[in-house]
Amino acid sequence: MELTEGRVGANGLTFATLEVGSGPLALCLHGFPDSAWGWRHLLPALAEAGFHAVAPFMRGYAPTEVPADGLYQTGALSADACALHEALDGDSDAVLVGHDWGALAAYGAAAWQPERWRRVVTAAVPPTATLAEAFLSYDQLRRSWYMYFFLHPLAEVAVSLDDLAFLDRLWSDWSPGYDATVDLAHTKDALRGPANLAAALGYYRATLGTGPTDPALDPVQAAGAGPTPQPTLYLHGAADGCMGADLAKGALASLPAAGSRVELVEGAGHFLHLERPEVVNPMIVDFVTGD
Repeated sequence: MELTEGRVGANGLTFATLEVGSGPLALCLHGFPDSAWGWRHLLPALAEAGFHAVAPFMRGYAPTEVPADGLYQTGALSADACALHEALDGDSDAVLVGHDWGALAAYGAAAWQPERWRRVVTAAVPPTATLAEAFLSYDQLRRSWYMYFFLHPLAEVAVSLDDLAFLDRLWSDWSPGYDATVDLAHTKDALRGPANLAAALGYYRATLGTGPTDPALDPVQAAGAGPTPQPTLYLHGAADGCMGADLAKGALASLPAAGSRVELVEGAGHFLHLERPEVVNPMIVDFVTGD
């Protein structure tokens, strides 16, 4: 099934989207450094299962607008997801899928406005409670060096050198052995503009540094720190070089809804949905079509 490129206004921004199919909304949120094209394998599978599958380019990722207010805190991302649900005529049968930053956005959206989402799937970044505890470990701090580097003013210069070669190295480290040529081309198109790259780094600066935040989003932010009330499937690549697979062990404790589960995907790293779509797609489709 062929993906269609579109535009939709939500939460004060114009979002670029990829979409396919008809039926209940399946909203798929990407992370860093990725783009909506990272869902190119899953979107047709969701459409074939009877969903209107939509992947937006997250705020600041071209061709989506760069927000004038410079807000990139997770509360803003979660608010975007709920606004997109509204703009795309979602109903209570909608499902939410998120990877990396998209996973953090999904936790907040699902808990803040639970009536919008029937089931939730997240990948590569566990629930906030699990993540906070893990960041006290030396091994995860070592993997997460790039987050703290992104807080430095020189980060934009270093990451942009040699046509964003920094991103090639991240993908290689995070998903060892995976040929990311196609994915990196899409990702670089989304982040090559200086304003877009600054936006992507702004996600980290709002969370870990001194990036601008809006107190009005505090309730959304607080919701994201709690459990998701919907049945939630959490997926993690066994060879993830960004977020260690040991993080998956504590994830289920933060997913109390009946029917929730955690799956470790062997032979996959951080971008598991791209590395092993033949395994990941059926897991997701079976879960979101379940009762």
